[in-house]
Amino acid sequence: MPRTFKEKLLFDDFLVTAEITPPKGTDLSEALEDAEMLRGLADALNVTDNQRAVMRMSPLAVSKTLLDKGHEVIMQLTCRDRNRLALQSDVLAAYSLGIRNISVMSGDHTTKGDHPRARPVFDIDSVQLLGTIQKMKEGFDLSGNEIGGLPDLTVGAVSNTDLSKPMQLLKLRKKIKMGAEFIQTQAVYDTGQFQTFMEHIVDMDVPVIAGVIPLKSAKMARFMNGNIPGINVPPEIIKRMENAEEPAWEGLSICAQTIMELKGLCRGIHVMPIGNHSRTPELLEMAGIRKDN
Repeated sequence: MPRTFKEKLLFDDFLVTAEITPPKGTDLSEALEDAEMLRGLADALNVTDNQRAVMRMSPLAVSKTLLDKGHEVIMQLTCRDRNRLALQSDVLAAYSLGIRNISVMSGDHTTKGDHPRARPVFDIDSVQLLGTIQKMKEGFDLSGNEIGGLPDLTVGAVSNTDLSKPMQLLKLRKKIKMGAEFIQTQAVYDTGQFQTFMEHIVDMDVPVIAGVIPLKSAKMARFMNGNIPGINVPPEIIKRMENAEEPAWEGLSICAQTIMELKGLCRGIHVMPIGNHSRTPELLEMAGIRKDN
């Protein structure tokens, strides 16, 4: 019988997780096609929650659909769109539907998305949400009331790897103290910087899954450096992209090389493509990753 994501966290598997983006509408065909391309390659599929503050279908519905298709899922849950009542309700709903893995995050501010006039909630932050879920796993809601049936979830969190922001490291320590069982990071392009990050958190004893995003152009690399906190695309990589005859292929090659370097540094990778996963199987093959789930 295949091992679950939770079981794999306890062993030395080099894990592969990958993002699935819910549709902006009711047609799930593209999300299901992406998931099928990753069958047998990914250990779990992260279903995003209004990623970049853009309105899309609920990750609860998409996670349940993927689960019914035989995929292991990690449902993302952001604090931006829900107060503490709704967050706890969704945790209970997810568990009741068979979802066993959740990744929590604060979420991008609404001003960055397609509904900039929407009121953000942020009633509690990601650290507090982790503590809330831990309390629920012990049989109580955030107000101390008993709940019937314990949501025995595997709960993760996210982090960037920028050591120039010490508050990020402090927050990461708080997340682990509050029960985070795995960490997925922002995209890594500088493996030297990432190695230093890992050395700083070696005492935290938590599986770290490094994010990777294949570049498509030098323009994309410069945009990410200027607009996405925690991402550092080194100048030599940007130069490679500028000089490449086929930038998309060069970006895939750079990403594969990064993955090979990450194998000795962390517990896995989290693939976040810009677009669909049509080239993810090729990327994993280039990086020498073969799965037998």
